[in-house]
Amino acid sequence: MPSLIITETLTQTQHFNMEQDDRGRNKNLGKNFICRLQCMFSHSTSESRLSLEDTQQWSQSLERLLESKYGLATFRTFLKSEFSDENIEFWLTCEEYKKIKSSFRMSSKAKKIYEQFIKAEAPKEINIDYYTREQIKSAVKTPNLQCFDDAQKIVYGLMERDSYPRFLRSDIYRSLLESLAADAVKG
Repeated sequence: MPSLIITETLTQTQHFNMEQDDRGRNKNLGKNFICRLQCMFSHSTSESRLSLEDTQQWSQSLERLLESKYGLATFRTFLKSEFSDENIEFWLTCEEYKKIKSSFRMSSKAKKIYEQFIKAEAPKEINIDYYTREQIKSAVKTPNLQCFDDAQKIVYGLMERDSYPRFLRSDIYRSLLESLAADAVKG
């Protein structure tokens, strides 16, 4: 009987130590990620530094997350860690595409987007239906600024329903919040 009690106590102690290690690792993960983010945007002024309030607002909507340079960088890092960054890359590429003024550049970029994201078996193929894929295939022959809009809406919806909720539950986001909250308490 005493050996059973000792074994249970050791198991509980090991479990407690593992939980402490996990908390410590998450705390360090958050701190390290904050450092990496702020280094990425080191030209930022103190007013535009990563804050707890801004980071908490990322949970309000995917749109709010993507509007934040730190939010976007964090979300991209999360998606890369899951090997599912093709949707955000496509969405961002479409946002850049919409800013093109030159018809020559638009044609060239539309073909690249099609080859990289839309075409069946593309290197970063996005998950869209056959009809949308065929519609885009036809549209890139004489491209305009809206030729990827339907696919972009589909991809945004996928991210909103799938990737974004996973991000909000992820260690990377939770540890970032915990680190910023701890820093806010310290002053």
